[in-house]
Amino acid sequence: MTAIKYFFYLSIILGWRVGNAQTDSLLNPIPEIKISGFLDIFYAYDFNKPETSNRQSFLYNHNRHNEFNLNLGYLKFGVTHPKYRANLALQAGTYVNDNYSSEPGILKNIFEANIGISLDKKNNIWLDAGIFGSHIGFESAISMDNWTLTRSLLAENSPYYLSGAKLTYKPYSKWEFAALICNGWQHIQRVKGNSLPSFGTQIKYTPSEKITLNWSTFLGTEFEDDVRKIRYFNNFYGQFQVHPNLGLIAGFDLGSQQHKTGEPQYDQWFSPVIIIKCTLSDKWAAACRAEYYQDKTGIIVATNTENGFKTSGLSLNFDYAPRSNILCRFEGRWLNGQDEIFLVGDRHSKDNFALVTSIAMKFEK
Repeated sequence: MTAIKYFFYLSIILGWRVGNAQTDSLLNPIPEIKISGFLDIFYAYDFNKPETSNRQSFLYNHNRHNEFNLNLGYLKFGVTHPKYRANLALQAGTYVNDNYSSEPGILKNIFEANIGISLDKKNNIWLDAGIFGSHIGFESAISMDNWTLTRSLLAENSPYYLSGAKLTYKPYSKWEFAALICNGWQHIQRVKGNSLPSFGTQIKYTPSEKITLNWSTFLGTEFEDDVRKIRYFNNFYGQFQVHPNLGLIAGFDLGSQQHKTGEPQYDQWFSPVIIIKCTLSDKWAAACRAEYYQDKTGIIVATNTENGFKTSGLSLNFDYAPRSNILCRFEGRWLNGQDEIFLVGDRHSKDNFALVTSIAMKFEK
């Protein structure tokens, strides 16, 4: 009888301790730590045969001619918790050399470095600060996340990353709002002599799993205070799954910048794009893209020609995924300018055609 009594008391004590441990786990969950990475190895052949390995000044991905190279590779450490989160990712590759060329020292090797905290009980409001991916556009620097191998002209010539603070509010599953203050148009370190921060907004509406609508903005300047010109920028896109095997993305960028400091006259640029993706099987897919970019006064892409950068483009790519984390891709891309803006040896041409292939892989632990 005494043994039964001791067993009864021990069960109560153990039950109390286990119950408290479960309660503590629910109230103070242990943060989850993830290590992940990405590699994108590519080969591109430009039929214009440029004299240097760098293909085009306005492209930042897969931008080497007739050589095998690393477009982007990164190693990422992430911490997630219901009330806070953090990310640190270090990068290397030709994309880094081209797109981060203005960043000093080791800053160009930072893909992400940010901390976020929840500001409400339901975790619907988050404040993130540091270096993070841009809120603009539907394409990122991670090629596997995009429908086409190479990036659209509008993606290549708008920010891939920002440095600053971002306030995100998601009141319902269908709506997401964001407001940003940052160091400028794709800058980790602010332009020397510029004391004005830049701002951005984002509204994303997802009425169903098949439809996403987005409007992102940017307001700021890329100049020193005494020659300041204000830049306004809008990015619109809609993504639609019109059939289980057929998807459509339609995007449009519209920007304007003061022609001269303090004057009401503005120079404008714009770019529409349409991408159609067809899933052929569980391992095969194809996508085609039609696009146009007009920047007559050279705000974003300077050509020093009569009509500026007025370029149309068509591309077709085929994708093969032998595993869910590996993607093999092949793409043909043709660009046509109104002026002769593409180098062909030591002369110029209105046309450019290139073949690009890539093997990319993600991993996570």
